[in-house]
Amino acid sequence: MSTPQQDQSAGAPQGPDPVATLDVDHTDAAYRSWLKEAVRKVQADANRSADTHLLRFPLPEEWGIDLYLKDESTHITGSLKHRLARSLFLYGLCNGWIRPGRPVIEASSGSTAVSEAYFAKLIGVPFIAVMPRTTSPEKIRLIEFHGGRCHFVDDSRTMYEESAALAVDTGGHYMDQFTYAERATDWRGNNNIAESIYRQLELERYPEPTWIVATAGTGGTSATIARYVHYMQHDTRICVADPENSCFFEGWTTGDPDVTCDCGSRIEGIGRPRMEPSFVPGAIDRMMKVPDAASVAAVRALEGAIGRKAGGSTGTGLWSALKIVAEMVAEGRTGSVVTLLCDPGDRYLDKYYSDQWLAHQGLDIAPYTRAIETLLATGVWPSAD
Repeated sequence: MSTPQQDQSAGAPQGPDPVATLDVDHTDAAYRSWLKEAVRKVQADANRSADTHLLRFPLPEEWGIDLYLKDESTHITGSLKHRLARSLFLYGLCNGWIRPGRPVIEASSGSTAVSEAYFAKLIGVPFIAVMPRTTSPEKIRLIEFHGGRCHFVDDSRTMYEESAALAVDTGGHYMDQFTYAERATDWRGNNNIAESIYRQLELERYPEPTWIVATAGTGGTSATIARYVHYMQHDTRICVADPENSCFFEGWTTGDPDVTCDCGSRIEGIGRPRMEPSFVPGAIDRMMKVPDAASVAAVRALEGAIGRKAGGSTGTGLWSALKIVAEMVAEGRTGSVVTLLCDPGDRYLDKYYSDQWLAHQGLDIAPYTRAIETLLATGVWPSAD
């Protein structure tokens, strides 16, 4: 598979023509003017945006434990991926990879593509999302609403090669979130998600969380949070929750970066059939493998607890966070735990909130629902789970 740099060079302008230096100078000046304006627009979007909320999940007061969800669904494009898309566009622009009039191509199961379509429209370049045919209709609608075009594949494992080929064919730029997510974001601060969490916790009774739980699609969010924690010398531990049909857990436990699996994740936005380059296993402290039925049970429990629907990836993280809370209760420890509300549930009404879809997938959420109810009622996690 070609790299973004190779994709860009396939359609990039060649070096200056000594016979036409005046035209080249004029074109270069026009490009630099376009680049400055594009970067200004992306940065202005961030400047207009308020921070996302930190919501409390209700737990019994006597436990002495606070559970929070960082609500990333309130970004203008509705998900955690808005931060990533902004960083990737700034990275691509400042590296000279994104050029006026040339398309940006991305391999995505949906939410990243929605956010990137927004930024592509903001700076006036075409956008093509390469995605599985099973992507939720609502995400497809949102990508097209923001001016993007959807290119479907039947096998999610072919998204990478298809995206790279489209970049070559069109002279565009393959953004490649799975490679560049961890390096495009400034993990030392600059209003990244980790810095935001700690700032919002400053006046809470446990301002330094005991655990932060993230989920992995690219691995960029967990890398950003973990690096920030180490850089700032916090004692917080980082857990990554991984769904079924994903390789991050197996790769982390075995130390094998080449591990793969044969089918795609049912939890949109997270879980990958290979260990992605942006996943940084050495930066995190713990991983949990979460059954898909448990992820669905958790998002439904979240709606019952705070009245908010969320996507399946939120449920994967929340399930792991609740297990950590149970461990803290059992050990008599106090403190805070933070996980992420990644995107809104209205994108998945025909999936995670549909009993018909659950039956078709063979998913029984009842045992996992009972486990959550038992924990919240007694403080004890059922031993079978």
